[in-house]
Amino acid sequence: MNAQAIRQAYLSFFIKQNHKKIKRTKLIPDNDASTLFTGSGMQPLIAYLLGEVHPDGNRLTDSQTCLRAQDIEEVGDNRHTTFFEMLGNWSLGDYFKKQQIPWLFEFLTEVIKLDPNKLYISCYQGNQQLGIDRDNESAEIWRQLFTQKAIKAEIKQIGSESDGYDKGMLPNERIFFYDGQKNWWSRNGAEATTPVGDPCGPDSEVFYLFDNIKHDKKWGEKCHPNCDCGRFIEIANSVFMSYKRTDAGFEPLKKPNVDFGGGLERLAMAVNNDPDVFKISLLQPIITKLEQLSNKSYETNSQSMRVIADHLRAATFLAVDGVRPSNKAQGYVMRRLVRRAIRFAFDLGIEQNFLNNVLPVITDIYSNDFPEVHEAKDEVIEVLIKEEKVFRQTLRNGIKELRKMAYLADGTHAKIVPPQKEPIPIEPYNLQIDGRAIFKLYDTYGFPVELALEEATLQGIRVADYWQDDFNKLMEEQKKRSQTATKGVFKGGLAGDSLIHKKYHTATHLMYQALRQVLGDHVVQRGSNITNERLRFDFSHHQKMTEKEIKLVEEIVNQQIDNNLKVSYKEYPTKEALSLGALGQFGDRYGETVKVYKMIAKNASKPFSFEICGGPHVDQTAQLSEGGKRFKIIKEEASSAGVRRIKAVLI
Repeated sequence: MNAQAIRQAYLSFFIKQNHKKIKRTKLIPDNDASTLFTGSGMQPLIAYLLGEVHPDGNRLTDSQTCLRAQDIEEVGDNRHTTFFEMLGNWSLGDYFKKQQIPWLFEFLTEVIKLDPNKLYISCYQGNQQLGIDRDNESAEIWRQLFTQKAIKAEIKQIGSESDGYDKGMLPNERIFFYDGQKNWWSRNGAEATTPVGDPCGPDSEVFYLFDNIKHDKKWGEKCHPNCDCGRFIEIANSVFMSYKRTDAGFEPLKKPNVDFGGGLERLAMAVNNDPDVFKISLLQPIITKLEQLSNKSYETNSQSMRVIADHLRAATFLAVDGVRPSNKAQGYVMRRLVRRAIRFAFDLGIEQNFLNNVLPVITDIYSNDFPEVHEAKDEVIEVLIKEEKVFRQTLRNGIKELRKMAYLADGTHAKIVPPQKEPIPIEPYNLQIDGRAIFKLYDTYGFPVELALEEATLQGIRVADYWQDDFNKLMEEQKKRSQTATKGVFKGGLAGDSLIHKKYHTATHLMYQALRQVLGDHVVQRGSNITNERLRFDFSHHQKMTEKEIKLVEEIVNQQIDNNLKVSYKEYPTKEALSLGALGQFGDRYGETVKVYKMIAKNASKPFSFEICGGPHVDQTAQLSEGGKRFKIIKEEASSAGVRRIKAVLI
């Protein structure tokens, strides 16, 4: 039974129990600024768990896609992923423990045929100081269910996770009481940290035992269900929301709720009886494609292939849900996922036809069950391939320069720094880089800081303990240099104060805004230079402009020249200027105040151009057309990865 079949069987099972199937919520939560992503199946349902009436009734079921970016560094072992699906069922003030637990046991043992001898249970031990009872009811229901399968199910008090490593478990012990750090649910964890006003309550977790794995004592002396050694893995969790936190303590809910979450990927692992999540049907096809592209085996390159498979699956669903790579918020996480995947593909030797070969595999896996994936397939692939093209050159240059900048521990420069396929243990490191090198990679080559740190580890290069001090100092010096850049030299490389310079300078502002109108708001100035003969302008854009786009930009600029916009400036505090929407090149590298030029038509309520600049400019845009001259783009070409260059004249 593959993961797709498990998903369908689960939804069908609860639909038979009079549950209404609801659609998944996007990975970007609506009306919830407290979190970047939908990180659990119940997150979109908080209002209904607190008592609001759901339009689809009081019995619900779904399969919710989730993303936990905090797990990004953990990906690479056999069980961690950033993206996953949660199978859910909810009772909003309807049924409770006596119905939920037997249904779950039936689904696990009768529908997807898990061996009940490999299932272990945890329940909440209670908290006498807070007046919350031990969940004896759930424990007894579980004990009876195992008894019906002729399985002895003795109950054991564990307490904390650390207690579990001391107490361990005996052969017939199957139901374990843990404290609120493990078996209490609220959005902030244990009982004492439950937010006032939130629903909360004890939970009961189901663990699957991979008995072919030996306990690793580095986690603790003895193994138990909440051990981190990998023998036990949590596959399901029924939260019994029976309380609401108030200023006075914990108040029983008038209508308790059930919130169930079962990790689809983990359930598929259990059905396979294989502790490697990357061998399930939602991930194995990606691994197979990577083996084909790299001509290397998964067994000897598991970390790289796991990172790629997980990260691209997450990035695909982010793109389906409307996220685009950027340097802010969700877009930044998406960019980091894609770039880490590309980095590990580089390690596998896949430098050509990477994303355009892998992404269709991912969309095909999900298209039948999530129609929105099929509908967005072409756009998703286009968006992510653009990001790949931008990053490929950055990656090559950054890796090359990192090796060059490494030096020996005694401070002398290393002439040759051979790349390492596997990280070298810390003790033998004799090469290192410091904050100066990391700053240069960031400032000159656009290499993300966190990627530079990861790359150093991959190449067996120590990062100096004091790197952050040097890095921050250089960043501050850069800002100070930028503050003096306007004294005698215009921002963006625009120098000179002759009339023709002023005209081309003004035309550059008009063209910048026209490019954003035609191509989109992703267009950002990346450089500029003016001579007496032409203007040159570099800007962020990932593909060649069409003739139609070029002509339209020309028409917009000439129209604004003909509109005879008034050109004026005003000094603003930098933060205020940016909050008002002023365009600029250097972002946070400006000083405390900036000069902002405004170009606006007579009687217009909004300026056509509003841009940070050092000047000078003409007073009226009509001056650009003196002598019958018109604005014309004479060349549009690539400048660097993800950056286009325009040369234009007044002719």
